[in-house]
Amino acid sequence: MKVPLDKDLLALCKEKIDQADGLLITAGAGMGVDSGLPDFRGNEGFWQAYPKFKHLGLSFMDLANPRWFYDKPSQAWGFYGHRYNLYKNTPPHPGFDSLRRWCDEKALGGFVFTSNVDGHFLTAGFVEDQLLECHGTINHLQCLERCRDHIWPAQALELSINEQELLAEGQLPTCPDCGGIARPNILMFGDMGWNPHRTDLQYRRYHRWLERVTSPVASKKHLVVLEFGAGVAVPTVRHESESVEAQLIRINPRDTATPQGGIVLECGALEAIEQLDCL
Repeated sequence: MKVPLDKDLLALCKEKIDQADGLLITAGAGMGVDSGLPDFRGNEGFWQAYPKFKHLGLSFMDLANPRWFYDKPSQAWGFYGHRYNLYKNTPPHPGFDSLRRWCDEKALGGFVFTSNVDGHFLTAGFVEDQLLECHGTINHLQCLERCRDHIWPAQALELSINEQELLAEGQLPTCPDCGGIARPNILMFGDMGWNPHRTDLQYRRYHRWLERVTSPVASKKHLVVLEFGAGVAVPTVRHESESVEAQLIRINPRDTATPQGGIVLECGALEAIEQLDCL
């Protein structure tokens, strides 16, 4: 039976958020689960979403590897093209709108640090200047060979996917400069060919914002880190949340270990946001 969230703990979180002058939203894969996106944490979660690959004995780490674009590009684009269509056709849950409103109400605004590649924060109305997609995004493409280090939007991308075989059919995306195979601008496992230029720019914006909200001049300001659905298998988001000198509120139904002084809400992202919004 599901245990209701502690009302006093919710009230404490609401108090911290209300007192904050700026909000850092950090988000992992669990943020998208309430939108209906699959949870890839662990092989069973991945194989439930993609049973074909269970039959082949291939894990998420196996598939999220750039070598497929060289060895079998129709398979690579079958996997990433299916995800592109899924993310494009799945609206972000209402919690995104609430978070954007909370950030807009703060004197120092807000920033998003996410490992998610689905682009849902932008879809929900967050602006590029307040977003860091640390693993890149499926909504931008790059040349597989990095012929000119060009990164371009994937907004015109149209892919026909054989859903049963998870193979892309017909013309695959190509580089507008050299005509070779294109790939998503996503940092994959064992990836030496990822073009980091777009994400590097986002990092520079993020660090400028952090300096502004944590500088000695801002020493009397209050920054709160709201972390949603960040797992421990690839702990990039959790490490970032814990590295910032601020009050950490970790929202996660499973991976709840938190440094001293942090607050944990053991639930999903949407449930926490909706309950906090009602206080």
